[in-house]
Amino acid sequence: MELKPIRTDDQPTGRGVTYESTHDVAATESGRRVLRNTYLLLAASLVPTAIGAVLGANLDLSFMRASPIVSSFAILAIFYGWIFAIEKNKTRGLGVGLLLGFTAFMGLLLGPLLHAVLGFSNGVQLVAMAAGGTAAASFGLAGVATTSKRDFGVMGNFLTVGAIVIMLAVVANIFFQSPVVYLALLGAFIIFSSLVIVWQINAIVRGGETNYISATLSLYVALYNLFTSLLQLLGIFGGNRD
Repeated sequence: MELKPIRTDDQPTGRGVTYESTHDVAATESGRRVLRNTYLLLAASLVPTAIGAVLGANLDLSFMRASPIVSSFAILAIFYGWIFAIEKNKTRGLGVGLLLGFTAFMGLLLGPLLHAVLGFSNGVQLVAMAAGGTAAASFGLAGVATTSKRDFGVMGNFLTVGAIVIMLAVVANIFFQSPVVYLALLGAFIIFSSLVIVWQINAIVRGGETNYISATLSLYVALYNLFTSLLQLLGIFGGNRD
């Protein structure tokens, strides 16, 4: 961020320099603090996610396949209801507890996918590739968001529309069960999640997002969708049962 010096008339050249961007400096410091807290909470959220994934991989959730439509809508209701509760309590300590509980729930949902992929002879490699790809993409996108002088806030409306379109497609495919649409959705989630990461981190750095709980929630869901979409694509096209 460029600071513009203003020389005072009653001072010799090189002295008495003030800056117009005191507010910008304060905003930058606040952004760094929010970003640090967001990263710390995001790292902490991996613990309940891992615990939930282990439980999910070992629980018998076959009853959900008996009524896939009902199960899908129940999961969506819990997902959005939990997000609403977190956002309502994002300024209180309860928000942190709700967020960690949410990540445990998401880990539970991740368990069956991990169990299925690890059933391949190269399952461990596929999980490692998905995790590595997610990590590499997130670090690269975070670098762009923090170092770019461009304000990505203009992407907000586009992402809102994109989220609505993708969710409508998800709901529609619950009924149609089209493999082609399913693959297209996986690709859409990867692109959409990548844009959310750039937009959210850029908003934090520029002071547009001042709540680390809300920011962590947004980044967690984006990273979760990025990882699961990559893992499913790798399992579909690279899974080996031999």
